[in-house]
Amino acid sequence: MKKILLAILMVAPLSLMAQAKFAHFNSAEIIPNMKEYTAAQNEIQNMQKQYEDDLKLMQDEMQKKYEDYQKEAANLLENVRARREQELNDLSQRYQQSIQDSQVALQKATQEKMNLITEKIMVAVKKLGEAGGYIYVVDISSGGISFVNNALSTDITSQLKKELGVTSTATVPAN
Repeated sequence: MKKILLAILMVAPLSLMAQAKFAHFNSAEIIPNMKEYTAAQNEIQNMQKQYEDDLKLMQDEMQKKYEDYQKEAANLLENVRARREQELNDLSQRYQQSIQDSQVALQKATQEKMNLITEKIMVAVKKLGEAGGYIYVVDISSGGISFVNNALSTDITSQLKKELGVTSTATVPAN
């Protein structure tokens, strides 16, 4: 009797695993084709162009003031020369700070926009996962997965594209 009970207990987890459903998708195939991604890229590029233009104006102003200072330096009183040198130094520091601030702002904007895209994908993954009765749904492009048995796991990339309204068919090789 104990052997029969033990055999049943050992076979039960195997039969549960046979019913388990797993799915995977490739976000690297989805994200670049999303309208939100294209819009985010355009916004980031526009921000970057604006920052570059602002920095160019600052650099031109600094260059002009430096050239003016060099022309007049020999004829300036000591206190006026020191004040102009301090102004040039202050301009240079503001320029360097502006470079750092623009880089931080671009990184923050990029991260925020990618987080919104990721959230949208995760909502769709959850919806498809629950509807399909999957135990796990894994993104194979994230690098954390070293193997997916396609015979035992359902690829829901195309369903996810449909759910997200992605129409492009560009493909990225799976890991």
